[in-house]
Order: sequence, then C-alpha cells, then structure tokens
Amino acid sequence: MNSEKGQKLFQRSEKVIPGGVNSPVRSFKHVGMNPLYFERAEGPFLYDVDGKRYVDFCLSFGPHLLGHSHPKVVSAISEQVKKATSFGACHPLEVDLAEAVLKFYPFLDKVRLVNSGTEAVMTAVRVARGYTQRPKIIVFDGCYHGHSDGLLAKAGSGVAELAEASSSGVPSSIIEDTLIARLDDFSSLESLFKKFPNEIAAILMEPIPANYGLLVTSKSLLEKIQQLAKQHGALLIFDECISGFRVTPQGACGYYDMQPDLVTMGKIVGGGLPLAAVAGKKAIMDKLAPVGDVYQAGTLSGNPLAVAAGLAVLTEILETPPHKIIEERTKRFVAKLEKVISAQYPLKIRQLSSLFWIEFGAGSTAFPPEISAENKKTYSEFFRKALEAGLYFAPSPYEVSFMSVTHTDAVLDEALEKLEKCLTGH
Repeated sequence: MNSEKGQKLFQRSEKVIPGGVNSPVRSFKHVGMNPLYFERAEGPFLYDVDGKRYVDFCLSFGPHLLGHSHPKVVSAISEQVKKATSFGACHPLEVDLAEAVLKFYPFLDKVRLVNSGTEAVMTAVRVARGYTQRPKIIVFDGCYHGHSDGLLAKAGSGVAELAEASSSGVPSSIIEDTLIARLDDFSSLESLFKKFPNEIAAILMEPIPANYGLLVTSKSLLEKIQQLAKQHGALLIFDECISGFRVTPQGACGYYDMQPDLVTMGKIVGGGLPLAAVAGKKAIMDKLAPVGDVYQAGTLSGNPLAVAAGLAVLTEILETPPHKIIEERTKRFVAKLEKVISAQYPLKIRQLSSLFWIEFGAGSTAFPPEISAENKKTYSEFFRKALEAGLYFAPSPYEVSFMSVTHTDAVLDEALEKLEKCLTGH
C-alpha cells in the first residue's frame, strides 16, 4: 500500500521527527500502516507523492468546505503574499475578518483572532475564569478541546467527578479544576454543580461532538445545559472549531438556534491556514488584555495570509451559502455508501449536514462510543480497501468524514463504483 517513495520519506522522517509525524493521527497507527505523503490537492482530490489521486473525505479534518485550493482563496493568499507575510502589528484584513465573523454570529460582540483551535479554547477558558472569578471548568467525556494541559483530562477511575490526566507530562495539579461530565447522563452534570457550588466558571462543550465519533445532540439537552449554567452563574462555551460555518453558515448555533456566551472557531475560519478565533459578549471579551486583566497574546495572531484565506471563504459562504446543496449530496452519498459497505460489513453511518461517521458493528448508544477491537480491525480493513479504490478517509475509526461543495454527484458516484469493486473483488 505504501509506495517505495513514501517509505523512504517516512524513514527519513522517523530520524528527525518524533514518530515521523507532526500530529499523532497522521501516523496511521489505527489502520496499521505507515503514513501516506501528499503533494498537492485540488477540489475534492488529493494527490500523493506518486501522483495517485484520491477523493478526499478528510479535507484536512474539516476546513475545506469549498474544496481544496479554491480559486478565490488561492487568489487572496497570492495577493497578500506580495504585500507581506507577517507584520506583528495591526492590519486592515483582521478587522474585516472580525466583522465578517460577527455577521454570522450577530448575538456576539467581539472576536479575538488566534492561531489554532487549541489556542482559541485555551483563551475562552481563561477569559471565562477571569470574568466569573471562578476556577473550575466542566467538560464532557469524549469531547476534544485541543491539547492545552488543563484540558487533557479524562474521567477518573475512582471518584466519578474527578479527572485524571489523559497525557503523560500533565501534572494532576494542572487538571484538578477540570471536571468531567457525561452527555448521556445529565445527572452527572447536575451533581458537579451541587458538589462545587460557586466554583464553576463555565461548561465547555462541542455542541455537535465530532472528534470521537459523531453525536447529534438534541436541542432539548443543549437547552437544559444552558439553563443549568445560567442558574449557577456559569458561562456556556460552544467549541465550534469543527461545526462552525460548516453544519450551517452559523454553525451549531444556527442549527440549534442557540446563543452561548462564548464560541470558539477554527478550521473554516482560516480557510485551511493556521487561524482560529474566540468570540463572545462584550462584557466577557473586554476582560482580555489590553482592555482587561486576562492576558493573551500571539505574534502571529491574525496573520495576514491566514486572515486573507479565511476572509475569502467567509465572503463566499456569506454571498452564496453552499450548505443545503452539500447536505443533500451528503445524504444521497451516505445512503449509497451504507448500502455498498453493508454488503460486506455490518455498520451504521451517522450524518449531520456535511459531516458523517462510519461506525462498524451494531453501533453504540453510549457517548463516547465504545469501539470494539474487532470493529477497529474492520475499519482498518475498510480503510485500506478504500485507499486502493482511491478514496481517502481519516486514518482512525474515531474520526468523522467531511464533504465539500466540489464533491459533485459525478465524483461521488465514480468513487462508489470503484469502492464497490474493491470491496467485492470484481
């Protein structure tokens, strides 16, 4: 499966990069392979170092709603790179982008641009603590909010409400103010507020969990969570680094018609370049330096190249929202994909807007989902056959898949035809 050229690249990489990769999911550990190396991308397609073409359902884990190398994005980056790559100072485009974000989220007042989803969430948590003058944050088991120390926590094996570090190198003292609840057990959330009265600054959550399988949360549950937070004087933070601008132009906030106190955004807001944002109500956001006493900074925050790319994408979405078209295509594709795969393997595909998740086996009702060793092996087998057929999914059974406006019915039907041949052997 790995070409000689790819193998040589990985051998070189292992010598100079830990594990040979700059992010663990790229290691292909979950599918029992060495990583693929890609050289270029256009529209719905990826091309590896040998020139083989793949229909891309990973889309850099979500940002390419308009497809790879969209002409307007490429043009915006090209124009900006002639002017400057970084100022370390203010520039007009960052104002334009902040204004564009608030057109999508009109119930929010101010935006702070940062470099990654991890940074955006880290900033949101810090400003929530500064605003409420409380130390503790509630997160939900199975939701991912980046790799900052305080959020690398998992449910403890002893006392249910207390967290353990989910990574070596994170001291217990760092995560002692991170509390874990379960989305499938509302009472676990209520008990935390009873146990820690006047100590909880915020509930941090993915309104549509899409980092550990895909969960389509009910609006009634989200409203109960928001009401509980408000009742206890805590903020509600929506981590929309994946769902923002994707499930609807207004992300999950638009999908559920909800108004959290803070929203973090990544992926699409930077048009595929390193950029993210946190947006919130004026009273909260003005706690950030230099206005307030909550410190946050970044030399490359609001980088002009990334801002130009993000602005091009948001402008296109604002002028011609593609979401309904992509959603209809995704529904049709998922129905056909489920039929093709189920001839070989039992599975369930969950879908929301342009997101879908392939779950082998009978399907888990719990969240986070419980994927058996057998079903992990099945995903690995499927992933390899899909690669052979020229379809690229995320190299992990836990990751969701994405669609873009460039995934036309013709592209998808051809991909399904090739996949069916690979799965059946004829």
